[in-house]
Amino acid sequence: MDSIKEYLEKNKERFLNELVDLLKIPSISADPAYKSDMLDAAEAVKTRLLQAGCDLAEVSPTPGHPVVYAEKIIDKSLPTVLVYGHYDVQPPDPLDLWDSPPFEPVIKETKIHPEGAIFARGACDDKGQMYMHVKALEYMTENNELPCNVKFMIEGEEEVGSEHLDWWIKENKEKLQNDVILISDTGMISKDTPSITTGLRGLSYVEVEVTGANRDLHSGLYGGAVANPLNILSQMIASLTDENNHITIPGFYDKVENLSDEERAKMAEAPFSLEEYKEKLDIKDVHGEKGYSTLERGSIRPTLDVNGMWGGYIGEGAKTVLPSKAYAKISMRLVPNQDWKEITELFKKHFESLAPDSVKVEVKPHHGGYPYVTPIDTIGYQAASAAYEETFGKTPIPQRSGGSIPIVSLFEKELESKIILMGFGLDTDAIHSPNEHFGVWNYLKGIETIPWFYKHFTEMSK
Repeated sequence: MDSIKEYLEKNKERFLNELVDLLKIPSISADPAYKSDMLDAAEAVKTRLLQAGCDLAEVSPTPGHPVVYAEKIIDKSLPTVLVYGHYDVQPPDPLDLWDSPPFEPVIKETKIHPEGAIFARGACDDKGQMYMHVKALEYMTENNELPCNVKFMIEGEEEVGSEHLDWWIKENKEKLQNDVILISDTGMISKDTPSITTGLRGLSYVEVEVTGANRDLHSGLYGGAVANPLNILSQMIASLTDENNHITIPGFYDKVENLSDEERAKMAEAPFSLEEYKEKLDIKDVHGEKGYSTLERGSIRPTLDVNGMWGGYIGEGAKTVLPSKAYAKISMRLVPNQDWKEITELFKKHFESLAPDSVKVEVKPHHGGYPYVTPIDTIGYQAASAAYEETFGKTPIPQRSGGSIPIVSLFEKELESKIILMGFGLDTDAIHSPNEHFGVWNYLKGIETIPWFYKHFTEMSK
C-alpha cells in the first residue's frame, strides 16, 4: 500500500474530472421526468466499474430504477467485500438558493476546504462517496494490491426509500453472498477527528392532506365562517410536540431505547463545540427535546419534522382566498426498537383524531426504514478502525448518526452480514440542501483509506 499516495497524486485530476462528469447527470429518482438520466447514470457507473477492474458489471432492471451490479472475484476461498452505494440524488430545489447550478459542478475553496470542494447535487450524497470505492478498486487492481474478492451493488432508489431493492436482493441473494458489507454514505466528526458510524436512525415519512370546502373561497365573504385548511393544518402540526419538544403521539416512545448514563457519558467525549455548531448554521441558539444534549438530540432520540407545507395562493402579489386544501410532508426519525410501520400507524391514528369536523384529513404513508446499530467488536469494525489509523494516524471514534439508510437493516436480515459504515463527509456538506459539496481532501482521503480496509479485513479473517 506504500504507493497509494503517489498513485493519488498522479491521478488526482483524472479522479476529480471523472466525478465531475458523473455529477453532471441529473439522476433524480423522485421525479419521473428524469428516468432517462437515471439510466444514463447507471450506465456510467457500470462503465467506470469495468474500467476500474471488475470482470463483470451489469445494469440489472427492477420494477423501478435499475441496480448496477459488478464483481471482481480473484479466489473464492478468500473473503468477499460487498460495497453498497447509490447513484440517485435528491431534487435540487429550491434552485434560486444555489450559488451555481446544481448539475454544473464547480470546485472552489471554502473555509473548511482550503484545498477546494466540489459543489453539485450528489457531490457527497452519495456519488462522491460511492465513487471513492470505484477509484480504490482501480488502485488495487492496477497495483496488484487487491487481497480479496469484491462485489458492488449500486442502486438508484435510495433517496425514495429503496422501494424495489428488497425484491432485487431476494432475487439475487446467491450472487450477493459476502463476508462484510461496506458503505460510505455517512460522515465523520471532522477532518482532524475520524469516526465510524455505528448506528443509524430509522424513518417514517408521510404526507398529510387537509380538505375544507369543495373549492377555494373568497376570504372576505367566507373568512371566519368556514374552516381554513392551512390554519387547521398549522394547529394540528403545532400540537404534535409539547412545550418540552416532546412528541405527543400516544405510544410513540413506548419502545424507544434509552441509553445508560455510562453510554451517554461516552458519547459526550466526542469533540464538539456548541458555539462553532451555532456559528456554522448562523443560529442564535439550538432547539430540541428537553433533557438531552445537541449531539444526543441528533442521534439517539427520535424526531418529528415538517419537510414541506403548502396550499392556497403563493404567487406574486395578493389573492384573498381560503384554500380548499392544505398539505404537508412530515418525517419521523426513529431509534432502535421503534418499528417504522407501527409508528406510521400511530401517527395516522393520532393525526386523524386531531381534525375538527369542519375539515377532512387523509394521511398517505410514503416510505420508511428500520434503525440500525452495528457492534464494535466485529472483525469488520476492527479492520475499518485499523484503516483509519493508517491514514489519519489516530483511532476513529465510534459515533451514532442521525441520518437513515432505510435498507441497511434489510441487508443484515437477508444477507446475514454485518455492515460497516465508513463515511468521509462532514456535517457542513449541505447534503439534501442547496450548495451541497464534498471536500477534495475528503474525496481523496477516502480513496486512500478504503484499500487499507481490504488489507486488514483479509488479514484478520484468516
